[in-house]
Parts: sequence; C-alpha cells; structure tokens
Amino acid sequence: MESKSADIQRALIVYVDFYKSTADDAYSEFVQLVESSGLDVIGSIKAPRQFPDAQLFVGKGKADEITLQAEQLDADVVIFNHPLTPAQERNLENHTKVRVIDRIGLILDIFAQRARSYEGKLQVELAQLQHLSTRLIRGWTHLERQKGGIGLRGPGETQLETDRRLVGFRIKLINQRLDKVRKQRYLSRQQRKKNDVPVISLVGYTNAGKSTLFNRLTGANVRAADQLFATLDPTLRRVEMDSGRNVILTDTVGFIRDLPHDLVESFQATLEEVREADVLIHVIDVDHEQRQQRIDEVNKVIELIGAEDVPQIEVYNKIDKYTEQTARIEIADNYPHKRIWLSSQTGEGLELLREGIEQQLRQDRKPHHLNLPVTAGQLRAKLFDLGAVRQDDENEKGGWIMEVELEEFRLTKLCEEASLDISQLQS
Repeated sequence: MESKSADIQRALIVYVDFYKSTADDAYSEFVQLVESSGLDVIGSIKAPRQFPDAQLFVGKGKADEITLQAEQLDADVVIFNHPLTPAQERNLENHTKVRVIDRIGLILDIFAQRARSYEGKLQVELAQLQHLSTRLIRGWTHLERQKGGIGLRGPGETQLETDRRLVGFRIKLINQRLDKVRKQRYLSRQQRKKNDVPVISLVGYTNAGKSTLFNRLTGANVRAADQLFATLDPTLRRVEMDSGRNVILTDTVGFIRDLPHDLVESFQATLEEVREADVLIHVIDVDHEQRQQRIDEVNKVIELIGAEDVPQIEVYNKIDKYTEQTARIEIADNYPHKRIWLSSQTGEGLELLREGIEQQLRQDRKPHHLNLPVTAGQLRAKLFDLGAVRQDDENEKGGWIMEVELEEFRLTKLCEEASLDISQLQS
C-alpha cells in the first residue's frame, strides 16, 4: 500500500489530552512522531477532555476550531494523537473538508516508509489491511451501490462487499507467506540451538539507541538516526565474545507507548526472535525525563508477546550526555535486573556489557535431573535438539532418567508445551 505522506506535506496536529500527568512528554513525542513521517507540522491544537465525543471525538466546538485553523493554514492533513473509530474519522473529514489520520494510521505510514526487507513489507501491509478492513464497515458509504454483471462481480454484490472480499483474500495470502517466514525462522533458531549459539535480542523504547549499540557490538552499519522508528527490519549478526564463545545479536523495532495491537499481531514473525531469545538487552535512554514510564511501556509489550520470563539486562545508555555519569554495573536486591551504564555513542562501558552478557549466559544454564515418563518422547527429542542433554538412561518403566543443562525458564516452557509439570519430573 502506498504511503500517505508521499503527496501530503502540511500537517495540522490535534493533541487530545486525557492524561494530564504525562501531557508534556506525550505531546513532544507525538510531534516527533509526525515529523518522523516526513510531514511539516504547520500548527497544533490542544484539546483537554474528560472523555471522547462519540461523533467527532473532540466535540463540535473544537471541530469548528480545527476546521477554521486548517483552512487558514492551508493544511493538507489533520492528525489526531489517539485512535479514531471509522465513523469519527469520516465525520471529521466531512466537517473539516480535510484528510484526517489518527495515531494508528500515522504509525502505519511511518512503518510503510521504513520497511525494506520482504518480511518487513509483508508485516506492514498486513497491519495496514487489518486497519483498513475496519474502515470498510461503515466508512465507505459511496461504495454501497449495487453493481452486478457477469465477469465483473457476483450478481447483486455491492462494491463494499467486493472490497471486503478482496481485502480478506489479500490478508489470507499475506498470512500464508508469513507462515513460511516463521517456519524458516524456526528452522534457523533450531539450528542455532543445536550448535549451542545463544541469541541476544536488543529491545527498548524507540530512539533509545539500540541500533547505535548494535553497531558498536557487531561492527555492522545498521542505519541509526535520531528519529522514532529508524529501525524497522530485524537484523541478526554473529558476535564473538571475549571468551571465544559466539552469540547471535538481533536488533529489533523499537516500542512506543500504546503500541497499536494490530502492529503487535502483524509483527509476530519478527517478535518471535524476542520471545525465543536467551537474554534481552533492554536499552534505556538515561537522558529522558520520563525514563521509568518508558521502561514500563517496553515491559508491557514484552509481556504482551510472551517474553516476560526471558532474562533481562538493563542498559542505561547515553551517559555521555552527563559529566557526572560513569560506566558501571549495578546489582541490587531491589533491582529486578542487572543494570549497566554506558554510552553506545562513545563506546564507554562496552566491555562491561560484554562481561555482563557472559555472566548472564553462564548463570542461566543450570543442571537439572529429570525422570521422564514414556509419554515424554517429544520433550526428550527437543532437549537433544537443543544440545542440552548431558546424560540419558532408561528407567524401569520404559521412560528416561536424564541430566540436562538448560535455563530454568526455557525448561519450564518446554515442559508446559508438553503438558507436563516440571516439579513432578525433577529428581
């Protein structure tokens, strides 16, 4: 699908404030999001409200103000900082006589511009089509005309029904192609596990410095820019640690507050790399005043994709912006994760991160003694595939007594997938 910003340049933004405690940070982030799409912000309107208006989201008085300012500034598009229903979007366009885009449409447009890989383009198109399909329900009233005709469409089928059918067919086709991508990724992960190559995934809020850190650790040249969603397509690189052990480092798309659910669903193929990682490097912008809120937002998405049990190392990045900050490792009982302070820009503290990764990998793998029933053959096979088996003998009931070395969370997940209780298997 084509990017909207290709022929739209002048944007009037409408910031509706339902959360006054975070208004300043959320507003500046919204402006930065619009500018990241390549649009020129020519004006802004703030609209404090207790709850959205069912028809126009902002109410008629504020809609009149938006209409007047859009006309005076010769705006090409009006962009709202919240999701709009199809009816609200249509009503606002009829009222303002200007194209209206909500926050989800804006993020989708940015993703469409940044996608480069075959997989990334498929995932963006899937998200766009899922978003569009909701707009076909009530938004396209001009397409409700009956148009029959042999060879054109089914007798009596409306244009709207045809569009729904075509969108549904395209969504099904993209899902089939993404299934192939998932299978390829799964086979690649299985091969890495057989070779005992751990996977380290960089996660974090958008523009926290993940790509710069990735380039520092790998010597790669991944695009790093001071803008939201500079990285969209996942990148994998092999890195040799100081001990000589190889790991795979992955750079992923940045997260953002209220990340659209459609995007999370559409990017499952990419986000599986996060869920299946051995360690997550959570990159945090130490320079940002809303640091803790951004940490919480990232952890929400990590939980949403089922990666909350993967061990984390928190990297507090951009210490070069503070003269009083120094590179260091912090470990405390009241910290949920190990903290490493560094600068991906200057490289200060990079050796501490390498050391922290090696320590994490060593401490996560623990010996486990298992007594598997004869029905657990599939679990046994997976343990062999992972290269985790150190000893394997038959027991008196035809099952197996095994000694394996594996991370606690991964063994627990494997047992759950096999519908087995790990506490009853350990001896």
